[in-house]
Amino acid sequence: MPGRSCTGAVRGLRGQTICFTGRVLVDGAWTVRTDCAKRAGQHGAIPKTDFSRKVTLVVYGDLASKVVTDDRRAYSSTLVDAEAERSRGRHVCVVDADGFSKLLKGRPAPCLELKRAGAGRVRPVAAATAEGRILGRPLQVRRTGRRLSGDLTLDLSRLDQATTAHEATIGALIAHLSRQDIEACTYAPGAPEFDAGWSRGEEVFVAEIKSLTGAREDQQIRLGIGQILDYTHQLRTAFPSTVIRPILVLEKPPSDARWAALADSVGLRLTWAPGFSGI
Repeated sequence: MPGRSCTGAVRGLRGQTICFTGRVLVDGAWTVRTDCAKRAGQHGAIPKTDFSRKVTLVVYGDLASKVVTDDRRAYSSTLVDAEAERSRGRHVCVVDADGFSKLLKGRPAPCLELKRAGAGRVRPVAAATAEGRILGRPLQVRRTGRRLSGDLTLDLSRLDQATTAHEATIGALIAHLSRQDIEACTYAPGAPEFDAGWSRGEEVFVAEIKSLTGAREDQQIRLGIGQILDYTHQLRTAFPSTVIRPILVLEKPPSDARWAALADSVGLRLTWAPGFSGI
């Protein structure tokens, strides 16, 4: 249908008329097109063997296993046809193997842009989405060490305890999100240096994590609130069309219940380990 637009992400397989350019690496296992089509059908998609004007979603798979009879087959006529449909005003979404794996899990997948690469070839490339400029590489827990004893043994010991608690909270958050098939990320180059970020649907969540061990609780929470509100303001200014959700994550429940009311009053979500209620 002419004029069909794209928000930059494919939200699901249901209702999609889908075709594949080749076998697809699904969660680390090569899967042939017939099996991919069967799995897509189980999620409400309508599989097609070849591209037609009914196709709404193309999964860009591996072409190397095909017997190549001419140059056109080498770079997939399906992508050429999809790009031609886009130029006529009918947007055909394209996802790669990782995107198809996400869709099978019920998660949204980025729609790839199609670029002319010379000699009539068309190649898929990742679109420059706001999410991609906010979230960086997968988040990992850093190792923490002990300092040598000395004149500042007490203060440095408390600092080490706080650092260990901070990383333990990060590890617990990563595991909590992983159980929901959500990947926690660091900040992207040029983005504010928040502690953790992730996306859910069209929303991007950014979190500041504060340990309460070996430190004044009120001081830590005030610092965390100021940091995450500052990061959120910067991101909303840079990406006005992106929904940014700020979260302050604590190592443990605060001793004073007033912090939850304060956070709610400024549009900030407050949560803590180990349950991470609300996220």
